[in-house]
Amino acid sequence: MRLPKEIFLSELLNYNVKGNMALNYGSGENVWMHPPVHRILGWYSRPSNFDLKRNVWRLNQISQIIDNEIYVKGDPAISDLATLNRFPNLIEANLINRKGSKIGVLADFLFDMKTGQIKYYLVSRANPKIPGSSRWRLNINNINDQQPGLVFCESNSLDDLTLIKSSIKHEFLQKGKKIINRFDDMKNIAANRLEDWLEEDEDINQNLDFKQESFYNNERTSRSFKEKREDDPWI
Repeated sequence: MRLPKEIFLSELLNYNVKGNMALNYGSGENVWMHPPVHRILGWYSRPSNFDLKRNVWRLNQISQIIDNEIYVKGDPAISDLATLNRFPNLIEANLINRKGSKIGVLADFLFDMKTGQIKYYLVSRANPKIPGSSRWRLNINNINDQQPGLVFCESNSLDDLTLIKSSIKHEFLQKGKKIINRFDDMKNIAANRLEDWLEEDEDINQNLDFKQESFYNNERTSRSFKEKREDDPWI
């Protein structure tokens, strides 16, 4: 199976790592990267929940990806979590806006499988581990500085970034707004129809009043003429 040209870090870490002779090295745990140039060097996997050692892999050790497993060639470098945690890493770093306020957390990134070059980052509003949360795209040229645990950008808020994936909550709010807008439209249509109906009813009443008034006027004129005839001795 051909390797994908580009892949998200979250996808890479979801694969179970397999070696020669069907050796199982566990699933991916975190990335090994070089933040100053926004490049991924490799990643490391955890053999088991009770194992303290970690298997560190380079990207060029990947031979193929089949289903939910990633096959590697060669042996891993062995390390421990305490050592790996000292490696610089921008994942879960706080994103700081132009005013110095936190607006999100770096949750993921898309990178080139061959060179390891990061194309862009994905930003979460809060905890990136919450399933189904929204993701915004942060381009590399939007980043103007970085420190351990902090990334500084030119944007003021997440609204300045492109929304890549909507959360269930965001979609619900958007659908809720559409429903409210539709309800408002229906309410306006109903109000207009009611107003037209009332105007028509008012016109009908005015016509009835006019006809009744005309009838009474004619009746009065007829009676007056009749009374004059009875009083007039020459008729």
